[in-house]
Amino acid sequence: MKLFEYEAKKLFEKHGIPVPRGKLATSPEEARKASSELSFPVVVKAQVLVSGRGKAGGILFANSPSEVEEAAEKILGMTIKGLNVQSVWVEEKISVKNELFFSITIDRVKRSYVVLASSVGGVDIEEIAAKTPEKLVRFPVNPDYGFRSFHARYIAAKMGYVGDQQKKLAAIFRKVYAITMELDAELAEMNPIVETVEGDFVAADARIIIDDNALFRHPEYEKRLFEAGASEFSPRELEAMRKGLAYVGLDGNIGIIGNGAGLVMATLDAVQYYGGKPANFLDVGGGASAERVASALEIVASDPKVNVVFINILGGITRCDEVARGIIAAKKKVGYEKPMVIRLVGTNEEEGKHILTEAGIHVLESMEEAAEKAVKIAKGENRKWE
Repeated sequence: MKLFEYEAKKLFEKHGIPVPRGKLATSPEEARKASSELSFPVVVKAQVLVSGRGKAGGILFANSPSEVEEAAEKILGMTIKGLNVQSVWVEEKISVKNELFFSITIDRVKRSYVVLASSVGGVDIEEIAAKTPEKLVRFPVNPDYGFRSFHARYIAAKMGYVGDQQKKLAAIFRKVYAITMELDAELAEMNPIVETVEGDFVAADARIIIDDNALFRHPEYEKRLFEAGASEFSPRELEAMRKGLAYVGLDGNIGIIGNGAGLVMATLDAVQYYGGKPANFLDVGGGASAERVASALEIVASDPKVNVVFINILGGITRCDEVARGIIAAKKKVGYEKPMVIRLVGTNEEEGKHILTEAGIHVLESMEEAAEKAVKIAKGENRKWE
């Protein structure tokens, strides 16, 4: 789960990390009022759970309450990478000497946290690595020992700081690590963390992503998962979560349903191999009941981009007859009339095929043949199902 910038900054402030003074607003009038409690100039920032706000026009500067109101009016309601902006964070502008980068994230290959830091901030880490790799510090965190004070001082020194500034910066790094551990975070980042003209350090931007698998330990965030606008998930993804289904929306027009993450990934690959574009990833899991399959088909069918659904089932603990009943039930419930391509192999395969055949739905045994068929239908080359 991604946290909004203002939430991350409140956590940073709680742990003693310097952040600019700011206020949250959900209307231009609130933004104007909030700015009256701050010192000008200020920055008006879109609160949205994606990066790239600045390039999209979601960060504006203002020198007066009227300019703040005007900026908020421009930002509120705009769409950034498909997400609607419902609030803005109005904060005091910082006097900047240098912009730095600091991040703690997970190295999945080494199965441990890794610290990434640079004396160049305000840009993507990929850009730093490509243009100034010598300025990128990469420090793996040993899970047995954690991130100690001398590790933090070492990183600050590698970034060019000595004396009191090195101690100040190292202390901030340690506090970010403490937040990461406390929240089971996949990412805790300051980009940039600013060195001010006075020689202090302030987190000008903050990002935190909590591991979804650990949300049960953080009920204050878990409860808001299904609130409108409170997460980066689409309505279909949220509905899938409610039903216990693994769903990720994509940008194609071929709906994909399978049982098992590996099989679904292979199905996506097969569709792309034959020139098609998947509209989603949906895994019903092992031992899926008819009701579960019906829910999956309802979710996929609700996507207006989908013009054909490819259902790929390899029955082990999943029974093919249960899958077939779920397909029939969902078709009747939502009145789904668009083409479906079904590959059904495994436990109770013959009974499943019989159920579908009785309903006028043809079933294939080869995943490759089914994928090719789905792509042809999606492209309008084979609209009639034979």
